[in-house]
Amino acid sequence: MATDFRSLIPTLSYRNQAFIGGKYVPAASGETFDCVSPIDGRVLTKVAACDLEDVNRAVAAARAVFEKGSWSACHPGKRKKVMLKFAELMQKHKDELALLETLDMGKPISTSAGGDIPGSIQAIQWYAEAADKVYDEIAPYRPDSVSLITREPIGVVAAVVPWNYPLLMTSWKLGPALATGNSVIIKPAEQSPLTALRIAELAMEAGLPEGVLQVLPGFGETAGQALGRHMDVDMIAFTGSTQVGKYFLRYAGESNMKHVSLETGGKSPNIVFADAGDLNHIAKTSADGVFFNAGQSCNAPTRILVQDTIKDEFIALIAKHAKPWAPSDPLDPNTTMGAVVDADQMNRVLGYIESGRSEGATVTAGGSQVRKDTGGAYIEPTVFSDVKNDMKIAQEEIFGPVVVAVTFRDEAEAVRLANDSIYGLQANLWTRDVSRAHKVARQLKAGTVVVNNVWGSDITNPFGGYKQSGIGRDKSLHAMDKYCQVKNTYIQL
Repeated sequence: MATDFRSLIPTLSYRNQAFIGGKYVPAASGETFDCVSPIDGRVLTKVAACDLEDVNRAVAAARAVFEKGSWSACHPGKRKKVMLKFAELMQKHKDELALLETLDMGKPISTSAGGDIPGSIQAIQWYAEAADKVYDEIAPYRPDSVSLITREPIGVVAAVVPWNYPLLMTSWKLGPALATGNSVIIKPAEQSPLTALRIAELAMEAGLPEGVLQVLPGFGETAGQALGRHMDVDMIAFTGSTQVGKYFLRYAGESNMKHVSLETGGKSPNIVFADAGDLNHIAKTSADGVFFNAGQSCNAPTRILVQDTIKDEFIALIAKHAKPWAPSDPLDPNTTMGAVVDADQMNRVLGYIESGRSEGATVTAGGSQVRKDTGGAYIEPTVFSDVKNDMKIAQEEIFGPVVVAVTFRDEAEAVRLANDSIYGLQANLWTRDVSRAHKVARQLKAGTVVVNNVWGSDITNPFGGYKQSGIGRDKSLHAMDKYCQVKNTYIQL
């Protein structure tokens, strides 16, 4: 990696105020919270803690510019030019954004610089190019009439984004919401607000009108709830836990029945059939999928379902391939796994590990906190064997570097175990039998099914879940639909 990111740290200037109406402003209450780096536990900066008054100001500004039409009613080609300029400025500041992401939530700098930030830029570029390429429709009807089907921006969108991929998840929502003409209020997770705050001014520099994009840092129970209950917010786009997603459904019902899009939890099954082939390759790829981002990925294949005739060999290989993921300094370009996002999340994950032990599962690898002397939040890559599918560690989303292995006898049992979950975000299966691949994939209750891999998606593919993994889809052209109202205009000739 050519950039010496460590040398850039003294040059950083943290944006730590809310961005409302085109300006950085303190929270109305004057309250702040500490933005703590999980790398070493130090406070990076104090960030504005927004609440209801700030939400009211932001929504009023968003509504005003929406009704004015300077963005919502402008030609899609103009939106495209501004968004492409926005992406260009993100590219210009890519090293700064990558460093902010790593310092803020502890992921390796190689991941931030090599994956998250390029992916964020790509999302803005891709939806910019899509802005003037999504057509309206004319319905088939009688020759004495015309029936038009048009898409209009939904209005004021509040995007509440998570801490595991802070800028990437922001861009997945911001791209299609801006491309379709909406005003957008970003509420970043309190654990990771820095990149969202930084890109707000880049969007303004690109030519986005004041009020079209605003950023409100703060806590879920204050700023998040206020957005969810606000009578003039037209839509909530949320990524995060299933529990909080249910709060937003309730808030919508108790307020103005705003649209709600949710991408919530996952406990993705990873089915390995005995006929799958190279078990060493499959184990390595599966371990990479689990321990990437310290296991803090909603679609991570954390629930291995392995056929009983190969279980001992495969579990031993998973444990072997877990070792290279031992956590190290996130600012070292050779580090593969960094910290989990904060001490609270670390303790939560360690609690699940203890629960697995107490339920009778076997820790085959890892299982402990490490690098305690750094002051950061680090956990060993952990592998459980002898797991029953009804155990807590097999049913609940741990969101850390922990994988559990459950055995099955035949295809029918594999499908039953895979679907025995409240979640349905992603499922993976490994087999050399193409008929089995098609048959099993059709039976899996998941928004994405990946065959013979654990990675299988880019910005062109829709992403979202069945069951309690959510409502609606991010990515692809399908994401644009949820940020629009569909209007039918019937004209009698």
